[in-house]
Amino acid sequence: MLGTSSAALIGLLFVAASLHLAEIVNEDLYRLRAQYTTLALVSTLIMATAILTPQPMWALGAELLIATLGSLSLPLILLGKVAKIRGAQGRGGYSIRRAASFIVGGVIGVMGAAAVAFGDERGMYLVTASFALCLVASIWTAWMIMIGIGRAESSKRH
Repeated sequence: MLGTSSAALIGLLFVAASLHLAEIVNEDLYRLRAQYTTLALVSTLIMATAILTPQPMWALGAELLIATLGSLSLPLILLGKVAKIRGAQGRGGYSIRRAASFIVGGVIGVMGAAAVAFGDERGMYLVTASFALCLVASIWTAWMIMIGIGRAESSKRH
């Protein structure tokens, strides 16, 4: 279910981005957030694929560990890039709290994946929680991108 949600959200993000392509391409913050949100969703889709692939638990745990570490790096890289954009806090609703949601989700996912890799199937509960948190944070981020674009378009009309 979470993998299907990720795939659907990736498609919706592409549709929304294509409707406002000029605003996203011309605004560093929107472009970075759209790019990293898409990558976070692709990461969850990759994890869902690994979960559905028949394999030993240790192999699944290793795959999930690699994917969650990669996913965890995304908000950290984004924070570094956004810090270089002047006034990023006020444009499009950029929020450290949203980045923290992705980071917390990534840390929970790493813990769960490590548990699975070492044979503790209960780690899948943490992986699922991580997955869900990252999906919610992705939806929240996509919504804030659209709010920011809507505000920019509204101010141009007036």
